[in-house]
Amino acid sequence: MPVNLPTNLLRSFVAIVDTGSMLNASEQVFVTQSALSLQIKRLEELVQQTLFLREGRRLNLTAAGTVLLDYARRVLLLHDEAVAAVSAGRFAGPARIGMVQDFADTLLSGLLSRFAELHPDAQIYARVAGTAELQALLERRELDIVLGFAAPNDAHAVTVAPMSWYGDTHLVDREVIPLAVLEEPCRFREAAIRALEDAGLQWRIAVETPNLATLKAAVGAGLGVTCRTHLFLEETQALEHDRLPPLPRVAAILRSGDKLDKAANRLAELARETVEAL
Repeated sequence: MPVNLPTNLLRSFVAIVDTGSMLNASEQVFVTQSALSLQIKRLEELVQQTLFLREGRRLNLTAAGTVLLDYARRVLLLHDEAVAAVSAGRFAGPARIGMVQDFADTLLSGLLSRFAELHPDAQIYARVAGTAELQALLERRELDIVLGFAAPNDAHAVTVAPMSWYGDTHLVDREVIPLAVLEEPCRFREAAIRALEDAGLQWRIAVETPNLATLKAAVGAGLGVTCRTHLFLEETQALEHDRLPPLPRVAAILRSGDKLDKAANRLAELARETVEAL
């Protein structure tokens, strides 16, 4: 008998990879962490392979997990297309939206909950990742809508905001300025390094992380200086210091697929309204 892999297990597996942790994935697929752990255990039993290796707090894919990830994405894409195709124009979904981490707090608790209230029959798939990765998924038609960052003159810009420095002012007085940054590729990381180098200032990377929450914690703990938009620490004043060079502006962009169904089109409209108000 062939092994059947339930789509809810595959969706949870992909969510863990996309979000980087059980905690973040549990919020995306709306199950508890303990239930999510049981789902992954069940999936590993079905394929008779270990899918993740834990290194500290981080989960890394095994070789088998990497192979399964590509197939899982394709299975879920076909599954969701099939549901949409037979539902005769109803809000079947899921409407698939990707966003950078900076937007996640605002959009996950605001935009997506509002959409769910307005359209309870619609399904939502949300993915949080970097802009480059999200745009690649959009090109492969694995996402319907992308919210990310780009150059201020980008054709898909919804709004443009200044980048600002954040961190402990005493760190700027050091001969070598410690930076806290996200992993590459990152527009803000590149902007901070370029600005310091153009000003002839020495710098070093003190904290490097894939996670915005960790970046916030590092900056709050005085481990490094970083640059983001006002969404980074909304209740904290941007760092102003005569030694710090000016930073460029950045655009918040919204891109969508060529053929959106009714649910995705409505979600794109709400997303644009939300970003314009940020």
